[in-house]
Amino acid sequence: MIRIELDEAALGSTRIAVSPLWDAFCSLHLLAEHRRPSWPYQEWAARARQVLTGDERVEPLRRLLHGPLHFPDFVLPRPIGTTSVEEELAALRATPPEVVRRQLAEHYPGREDDPLVRPYRQDPEAACAALADAYQAYWDGALAELWPTMRRLVEDEVLVRARTFATEGIDALFAGLESRARWTPPVLELTKHIDAEYAAGERRLLLIPLVFAEGCRLYSTDDPEVLAVSFQARGAGALRERPGLPDDDRLGLLLGRGRAAVLRQLGGPLTTAGLADRLSLAPSTVSEHLSALAQAGVVTRHRVGRSVYYQLTDTGRSLLALLSGQNVLRAVG
Repeated sequence: MIRIELDEAALGSTRIAVSPLWDAFCSLHLLAEHRRPSWPYQEWAARARQVLTGDERVEPLRRLLHGPLHFPDFVLPRPIGTTSVEEELAALRATPPEVVRRQLAEHYPGREDDPLVRPYRQDPEAACAALADAYQAYWDGALAELWPTMRRLVEDEVLVRARTFATEGIDALFAGLESRARWTPPVLELTKHIDAEYAAGERRLLLIPLVFAEGCRLYSTDDPEVLAVSFQARGAGALRERPGLPDDDRLGLLLGRGRAAVLRQLGGPLTTAGLADRLSLAPSTVSEHLSALAQAGVVTRHRVGRSVYYQLTDTGRSLLALLSGQNVLRAVG
Protein backbone atom coordinates (compact mmCIF):
# COMPACT_ATOMS: atom_id res chain seq x y z
CA MET A 1 0.00 0.00 0.00
CA ILE A 2 1.23 3.48 -0.87
CA ARG A 3 0.02 6.40 1.25
CA ILE A 4 0.41 9.93 -0.12
CA GLU A 5 -0.52 12.76 2.23
CA LEU A 6 -1.56 15.89 0.36
CA ASP A 7 -1.75 19.27 2.03
CA GLU A 8 -3.48 22.32 0.55
CA ALA A 9 -0.37 23.40 -1.37
CA ALA A 10 0.11 19.93 -2.87
CA LEU A 11 -3.54 19.72 -3.92
CA GLY A 12 -3.31 23.12 -5.55
CA SER A 13 -0.26 22.03 -7.56
CA THR A 14 -1.74 18.71 -8.73
CA ARG A 15 -1.52 18.39 -12.51
CA ILE A 16 -2.81 16.04 -15.22
CA ALA A 17 -0.62 15.14 -18.22
CA VAL A 18 -0.73 12.99 -21.34
CA SER A 19 2.01 10.48 -22.12
CA PRO A 20 2.03 8.22 -25.20
CA LEU A 21 5.16 6.51 -23.85
CA TRP A 22 3.50 5.56 -20.56
CA ASP A 23 0.55 4.16 -22.51
CA ALA A 24 2.94 2.14 -24.67
CA PHE A 25 4.66 0.68 -21.62
CA CYS A 26 1.37 -0.35 -20.01
CA SER A 27 0.14 -1.90 -23.24
CA LEU A 28 3.16 -4.21 -23.27
CA HIS A 29 1.96 -5.89 -20.09
CA LEU A 30 -1.27 -6.95 -21.78
CA LEU A 31 0.76 -9.06 -24.19
CA ALA A 32 2.23 -11.50 -21.66
CA GLU A 33 1.34 -15.13 -22.38
CA HIS A 34 -0.63 -15.49 -19.13
CA ARG A 35 -2.72 -12.37 -19.74
CA ARG A 36 -6.23 -12.51 -21.17
CA PRO A 37 -7.04 -8.93 -22.17
CA SER A 38 -10.63 -7.79 -21.76
CA TRP A 39 -13.01 -7.00 -24.62
CA PRO A 40 -11.69 -3.62 -25.85
CA TYR A 41 -8.11 -4.88 -26.19
CA GLN A 42 -8.49 -8.41 -27.57
CA GLU A 43 -8.25 -7.70 -31.30
CA TRP A 44 -5.39 -5.27 -30.78
CA ALA A 45 -3.47 -7.73 -28.58
CA ALA A 46 -3.54 -10.46 -31.22
CA ARG A 47 -1.75 -8.14 -33.67
CA ALA A 48 0.56 -6.49 -31.16
CA ARG A 49 1.93 -9.82 -29.90
CA GLN A 50 3.35 -10.40 -33.37
CA VAL A 51 5.30 -7.15 -33.08
CA LEU A 52 6.57 -7.94 -29.60
CA THR A 53 7.71 -11.46 -30.44
CA GLY A 54 8.70 -11.06 -34.09
CA ASP A 55 10.71 -7.82 -34.19
CA GLU A 56 14.27 -8.18 -32.89
CA ARG A 57 14.53 -4.43 -32.35
CA VAL A 58 12.23 -4.67 -29.32
CA GLU A 59 14.53 -7.07 -27.42
CA PRO A 60 15.40 -4.44 -24.75
CA LEU A 61 11.68 -4.15 -23.98
CA ARG A 62 11.28 -7.92 -23.72
CA ARG A 63 14.16 -8.04 -21.19
CA LEU A 64 12.57 -5.23 -19.23
CA LEU A 65 9.21 -7.01 -19.06
CA HIS A 66 10.82 -10.18 -17.74
CA GLY A 67 12.68 -8.27 -15.03
CA PRO A 68 11.54 -7.20 -11.54
CA LEU A 69 8.17 -5.54 -11.02
CA HIS A 70 9.85 -2.30 -9.97
CA PHE A 71 12.15 -0.41 -12.31
CA PRO A 72 14.12 2.85 -12.41
CA ASP A 73 12.35 5.95 -13.65
CA PHE A 74 14.85 6.51 -16.45
CA VAL A 75 13.38 3.60 -18.43
CA LEU A 76 10.04 5.45 -18.47
CA PRO A 77 10.69 9.19 -18.05
CA ARG A 78 8.23 11.51 -16.37
CA PRO A 79 5.78 13.00 -18.91
CA ILE A 80 6.99 16.31 -20.31
CA GLY A 81 3.66 17.66 -21.55
CA THR A 82 3.79 16.42 -25.13
CA THR A 83 1.60 14.17 -27.27
CA SER A 84 4.60 13.15 -29.38
CA VAL A 85 6.21 9.85 -28.47
CA GLU A 86 9.29 10.94 -30.40
CA GLU A 87 9.83 13.87 -28.03
CA GLU A 88 9.51 11.55 -25.02
CA LEU A 89 12.02 9.14 -26.57
CA ALA A 90 14.40 12.03 -27.15
CA ALA A 91 14.23 12.71 -23.40
CA LEU A 92 15.04 9.04 -22.73
CA ARG A 93 18.05 9.18 -25.05
CA ALA A 94 19.28 12.33 -23.28
CA THR A 95 19.27 10.76 -19.79
CA PRO A 96 22.57 11.67 -18.08
CA PRO A 97 24.77 8.60 -17.41
CA GLU A 98 25.10 9.52 -13.73
CA VAL A 99 21.30 9.41 -13.36
CA VAL A 100 21.18 5.95 -14.93
CA ARG A 101 23.91 4.58 -12.67
CA ARG A 102 22.44 6.14 -9.52
CA GLN A 103 18.97 4.70 -10.17
CA LEU A 104 20.42 1.29 -11.03
CA ALA A 105 22.23 1.22 -7.69
CA GLU A 106 19.03 2.14 -5.85
CA HIS A 107 16.78 -0.38 -7.60
CA TYR A 108 19.15 -3.30 -8.27
CA PRO A 109 21.77 -3.34 -5.49
CA GLY A 110 24.32 -6.12 -5.90
CA ARG A 111 23.05 -7.08 -9.36
CA GLU A 112 25.76 -5.46 -11.49
CA ASP A 113 26.17 -8.57 -13.65
CA ASP A 114 22.46 -9.16 -14.23
CA PRO A 115 21.80 -9.30 -18.02
CA LEU A 116 19.11 -6.65 -17.54
CA VAL A 117 21.39 -4.27 -15.64
CA ARG A 118 24.77 -4.80 -17.28
CA PRO A 119 24.24 -2.86 -20.55
CA TYR A 120 22.99 0.23 -18.68
CA ARG A 121 25.85 0.09 -16.18
CA GLN A 122 28.58 -0.39 -18.78
CA ASP A 123 27.39 2.12 -21.41
CA PRO A 124 24.35 4.10 -20.22
CA GLU A 125 24.10 6.27 -23.34
CA ALA A 126 24.14 3.34 -25.78
CA ALA A 127 21.73 1.30 -23.65
CA CYS A 128 19.24 4.18 -23.35
CA ALA A 129 19.46 4.74 -27.11
CA ALA A 130 18.77 1.02 -27.74
CA LEU A 131 15.79 1.12 -25.37
CA ALA A 132 14.42 4.21 -27.14
CA ASP A 133 14.82 2.44 -30.49
CA ALA A 134 12.94 -0.55 -29.08
CA TYR A 135 10.09 1.68 -27.90
CA GLN A 136 9.96 3.31 -31.34
CA ALA A 137 9.83 -0.03 -33.18
CA TYR A 138 7.07 -1.27 -30.89
CA TRP A 139 5.16 2.00 -31.21
CA ASP A 140 5.36 1.99 -35.01
CA GLY A 141 4.19 -1.61 -35.27
CA ALA A 142 1.57 -1.80 -32.51
CA LEU A 143 0.27 1.65 -31.56
CA ALA A 144 0.96 4.39 -34.13
CA GLU A 145 -2.20 3.58 -36.07
CA LEU A 146 -4.28 3.80 -32.87
CA TRP A 147 -2.72 6.98 -31.54
CA PRO A 148 -5.25 9.44 -33.05
CA THR A 149 -8.04 7.62 -31.20
CA MET A 150 -5.94 7.21 -28.04
CA ARG A 151 -4.95 10.86 -28.09
CA ARG A 152 -8.54 12.01 -28.31
CA LEU A 153 -9.52 9.77 -25.39
CA VAL A 154 -6.76 10.94 -23.05
CA GLU A 155 -7.14 14.60 -24.02
CA ASP A 156 -10.89 14.34 -23.38
CA GLU A 157 -10.08 12.78 -20.01
CA VAL A 158 -7.78 15.67 -19.12
CA LEU A 159 -10.51 18.19 -19.97
CA VAL A 160 -13.21 16.35 -18.03
CA ARG A 161 -10.96 15.87 -14.98
CA ALA A 162 -9.90 19.52 -15.06
CA ARG A 163 -13.55 20.56 -15.18
CA THR A 164 -14.38 18.22 -12.29
CA PHE A 165 -11.52 19.62 -10.23
CA ALA A 166 -12.50 23.22 -10.99
CA THR A 167 -16.25 22.89 -10.39
CA GLU A 168 -16.55 20.15 -7.75
CA GLY A 169 -13.19 20.09 -5.98
CA ILE A 170 -10.52 17.55 -5.22
CA ASP A 171 -12.89 15.08 -3.54
CA ALA A 172 -14.83 14.63 -6.78
CA LEU A 173 -11.60 14.34 -8.78
CA PHE A 174 -10.22 11.52 -6.64
CA ALA A 175 -13.56 9.77 -6.06
CA GLY A 176 -13.76 8.55 -9.65
CA LEU A 177 -10.05 8.34 -10.30
CA GLU A 178 -9.12 4.70 -10.00
CA SER A 179 -10.51 1.42 -8.70
CA ARG A 180 -7.23 0.77 -6.88
CA ALA A 181 -7.09 4.20 -5.28
CA ARG A 182 -8.91 5.48 -2.20
CA TRP A 183 -9.11 9.10 -1.14
CA THR A 184 -9.59 9.64 2.59
CA PRO A 185 -8.66 13.29 3.13
CA PRO A 186 -5.87 14.18 3.38
CA VAL A 187 -4.43 10.82 2.25
CA LEU A 188 -4.51 9.17 -1.18
CA GLU A 189 -3.96 5.40 -0.90
CA LEU A 190 -2.82 3.30 -3.86
CA THR A 191 -3.00 -0.49 -3.84
CA LYS A 192 0.44 -1.70 -4.94
CA HIS A 193 2.83 -4.55 -4.21
CA ILE A 194 5.12 -2.22 -2.26
CA ASP A 195 4.68 -0.22 0.93
CA ALA A 196 5.58 3.47 1.02
CA GLU A 197 4.46 6.65 2.73
CA TYR A 198 4.92 10.27 1.66
CA ALA A 199 4.33 13.14 4.05
CA ALA A 200 2.58 16.33 3.06
CA GLY A 201 4.78 18.78 1.22
CA GLU A 202 7.35 16.23 0.03
CA ARG A 203 6.30 16.11 -3.64
CA ARG A 204 3.54 17.35 -5.89
CA LEU A 205 1.18 14.94 -7.66
CA LEU A 206 1.04 14.29 -11.41
CA LEU A 207 -1.92 12.24 -12.72
CA ILE A 208 -1.58 10.48 -16.08
CA PRO A 209 -4.66 9.09 -17.89
CA LEU A 210 -3.90 5.99 -19.97
CA VAL A 211 -5.97 4.03 -22.47
CA PHE A 212 -3.99 0.87 -21.66
CA ALA A 213 -3.97 1.16 -17.87
CA GLU A 214 -5.48 -2.33 -17.71
CA GLY A 215 -1.97 -3.58 -18.48
CA CYS A 216 -0.52 -2.19 -15.26
CA ARG A 217 -0.81 0.74 -12.90
CA LEU A 218 2.31 2.91 -12.90
CA TYR A 219 3.74 4.76 -9.96
CA SER A 220 6.91 6.80 -10.42
CA THR A 221 9.13 7.31 -7.37
CA ASP A 222 12.66 8.47 -8.31
CA ASP A 223 11.85 12.10 -9.11
CA PRO A 224 12.60 14.17 -5.98
CA GLU A 225 9.86 16.69 -6.77
CA VAL A 226 6.99 14.73 -8.36
CA LEU A 227 4.94 11.60 -7.70
CA ALA A 228 3.45 10.42 -11.00
CA VAL A 229 0.43 8.10 -10.85
CA SER A 230 -1.42 6.58 -13.82
CA PHE A 231 -5.14 5.85 -14.06
CA GLN A 232 -7.58 4.41 -16.60
CA ALA A 233 -9.04 6.84 -19.14
CA ARG A 234 -12.66 6.33 -20.14
CA GLY A 235 -13.84 5.14 -23.53
CA ALA A 236 -11.32 2.36 -24.22
CA GLY A 237 -14.08 0.56 -26.13
CA ALA A 238 -13.27 2.89 -29.04
CA LEU A 239 -10.18 0.74 -29.70
CA ARG A 240 -12.29 -2.18 -30.83
CA GLU A 241 -12.48 -2.60 -34.57
CA ARG A 242 -15.93 -2.35 -36.04
CA PRO A 243 -15.64 -3.65 -39.60
CA GLY A 244 -19.31 -3.13 -40.36
CA LEU A 245 -22.78 -3.64 -39.05
CA PRO A 246 -24.31 -7.12 -39.25
CA ASP A 247 -27.36 -7.74 -41.37
CA ASP A 248 -29.42 -8.40 -38.26
CA ASP A 249 -28.35 -5.18 -36.53
CA ARG A 250 -31.43 -4.44 -34.43
CA LEU A 251 -30.06 -1.15 -33.11
CA GLY A 252 -29.51 0.09 -36.66
CA LEU A 253 -32.99 -1.00 -37.71
CA LEU A 254 -34.52 0.86 -34.77
CA LEU A 255 -32.52 4.09 -34.87
CA GLY A 256 -31.08 4.17 -38.36
CA ARG A 257 -27.50 3.08 -39.00
CA GLY A 258 -26.09 6.60 -38.68
CA ARG A 259 -27.50 7.18 -35.22
CA ALA A 260 -26.65 3.65 -34.14
CA ALA A 261 -23.02 4.21 -35.20
CA VAL A 262 -22.89 7.45 -33.18
CA LEU A 263 -24.35 5.72 -30.13
CA ARG A 264 -21.82 2.87 -30.34
CA GLN A 265 -18.89 5.27 -30.29
CA LEU A 266 -19.86 6.95 -27.02
CA GLY A 267 -17.85 4.79 -24.63
CA GLY A 268 -16.60 8.03 -23.06
CA PRO A 269 -17.17 11.79 -23.41
CA LEU A 270 -16.73 12.98 -27.01
CA THR A 271 -17.32 16.15 -28.96
CA THR A 272 -19.19 16.42 -32.23
CA ALA A 273 -15.86 16.89 -34.02
CA GLY A 274 -14.41 13.83 -32.30
CA LEU A 275 -17.31 11.65 -33.35
CA ALA A 276 -17.24 13.01 -36.90
CA ASP A 277 -13.53 12.21 -37.11
CA ARG A 278 -14.00 8.63 -35.93
CA LEU A 279 -16.99 7.91 -38.16
CA SER A 280 -15.80 9.83 -41.25
CA LEU A 281 -19.06 11.77 -41.26
CA ALA A 282 -19.75 15.49 -41.67
CA PRO A 283 -19.96 17.31 -38.31
CA SER A 284 -23.40 18.63 -39.29
CA THR A 285 -24.64 15.06 -39.78
CA VAL A 286 -23.25 13.95 -36.41
CA SER A 287 -24.74 17.02 -34.74
CA GLU A 288 -28.17 16.14 -36.12
CA HIS A 289 -27.89 12.57 -34.82
CA LEU A 290 -26.74 13.77 -31.38
CA SER A 291 -29.64 16.19 -31.08
CA ALA A 292 -32.13 13.42 -31.75
CA LEU A 293 -30.41 11.05 -29.34
CA ALA A 294 -30.32 13.73 -26.63
CA GLN A 295 -34.04 14.41 -27.08
CA ALA A 296 -34.68 10.69 -26.67
CA GLY A 297 -32.76 10.68 -23.37
CA VAL A 298 -30.07 8.20 -24.41
CA VAL A 299 -27.31 10.83 -24.63
CA THR A 300 -26.46 13.71 -22.33
CA ARG A 301 -24.35 16.78 -23.02
CA HIS A 302 -22.18 19.09 -20.92
CA ARG A 303 -19.96 22.04 -21.74
CA VAL A 304 -16.25 22.32 -20.89
CA GLY A 305 -14.97 25.74 -21.92
CA ARG A 306 -15.89 26.20 -25.56
CA SER A 307 -16.46 22.49 -26.21
CA VAL A 308 -19.64 20.45 -25.74
CA TYR A 309 -19.17 16.81 -24.74
CA TYR A 310 -21.69 14.00 -25.24
CA GLN A 311 -21.89 10.69 -23.42
CA LEU A 312 -24.33 7.89 -22.84
CA THR A 313 -26.97 8.01 -20.15
CA ASP A 314 -27.92 4.85 -18.24
CA THR A 315 -30.81 4.50 -20.70
CA GLY A 316 -28.41 4.66 -23.62
CA ARG A 317 -26.12 2.03 -22.11
CA SER A 318 -29.07 -0.26 -21.47
CA LEU A 319 -30.30 0.20 -25.02
CA LEU A 320 -26.91 -0.76 -26.41
CA ALA A 321 -26.64 -3.79 -24.17
CA LEU A 322 -30.10 -5.04 -25.02
CA LEU A 323 -30.12 -4.50 -28.77
CA SER A 324 -26.51 -4.86 -29.85
CA GLY A 325 -25.63 -7.85 -27.68
CA GLN A 326 -22.33 -6.29 -26.65
CA ASN A 327 -20.72 -5.59 -23.31
CA VAL A 328 -20.74 -1.83 -22.87
CA LEU A 329 -18.10 -0.10 -20.76
CA ARG A 330 -19.66 2.01 -18.04
CA ALA A 331 -18.14 5.46 -17.72
CA VAL A 332 -16.46 6.17 -14.39
CA GLY A 333 -16.91 9.39 -12.48
